[in-house]
Amino acid sequence: MKKIIKTDKAPAPIGPYNQAILSGNTLYTSGQIAINPTTGELALENISTETKQVMENLKAVLAAAEMTFENVVKTSIFISDMHNFSAINAVYATYFDEETAPARETVEVANLPKFVNVEISMIAIK
Repeated sequence: MKKIIKTDKAPAPIGPYNQAILSGNTLYTSGQIAINPTTGELALENISTETKQVMENLKAVLAAAEMTFENVVKTSIFISDMHNFSAINAVYATYFDEETAPARETVEVANLPKFVNVEISMIAIK
């Protein structure tokens, strides 16, 4: 059985998908980009601001499923330029305890939705 997770504290989907699906005790988030859920505008001032908005969107989705970053077991990070890796990683690291941080991959891709610079998805377990 799956439960659809929705919150207005994260951007509404821009296609035929949901913000997250809870199946049993496992939450699968859709990839989040830096859309400010209040204004609907992209937060693209710089890569740090963009990454922070992505992480705040994911934080809201996790909260809607009654979880936190402590529940995250796996993340996938897609970036448009590997030269941004260090800046993205610096922001990302502020959301996790290094000792209990999740497994992760970071992949450079040609393009992302709305031509943003970073998209992150997560898997979390209650």
